[in-house]
Amino acid sequence: MIKWLKDNWFNLASNYTDEETINGFWKDLETHYTSKNRHYHNLSHLYHMFLQLEDFKIDIKDLDSLKFAIWYHDIVYKATKKDNEKQSAVFAKKRLKTLNFEEIRSKNVEKLIISTKRHQIILDENNDNAYLLDLDLSILGSEWETYLNYTQQIRKEYKIYPNFMYNPGRKKVLQHFLERETLYFTDTYQSEFENIARENITKEIDML
Repeated sequence: MIKWLKDNWFNLASNYTDEETINGFWKDLETHYTSKNRHYHNLSHLYHMFLQLEDFKIDIKDLDSLKFAIWYHDIVYKATKKDNEKQSAVFAKKRLKTLNFEEIRSKNVEKLIISTKRHQIILDENNDNAYLLDLDLSILGSEWETYLNYTQQIRKEYKIYPNFMYNPGRKKVLQHFLERETLYFTDTYQSEFENIARENITKEIDML
């Protein structure tokens, strides 16, 4: 998995900078996503997003921008903070400024990352933002055992909070998803995963 991700990163970044910078940024990414507090928001999460993206590449308007958004959307992740997405967007902006990457595309990457906070589309001129959000939440539509493992990983990331604090907060987040008209934004994810995701979320709420 690590080699696959590293190759993916090198293939992307090599279009915009030199090998030394690519190496440095890779080490930066690897360090952040493998920190000890990462149980779900780690390289494995990115790996599964990129694997799924392979099936939809022809539908993406700006594939490189979407890939950069995936790489950096969880680069800053602290369970005690509420501005992770904003800080991740700032982090991405600094990195992309170093690359030979157009400013307008860089701003789109920032917006894509910010959109993962509330999981609402910000850029609607094409389906790139929709795919990012659906890829990010694809785990919700997994088979139950996979979903259950995901919930345990999330709980570990919030282990500093006792159940009487964690459970109500988690329920609120899950209930918010159920109250949305749709969890997913693309036709493919709606048709294949929407019902399963709602069933999984309902089961989790009942367990809390």
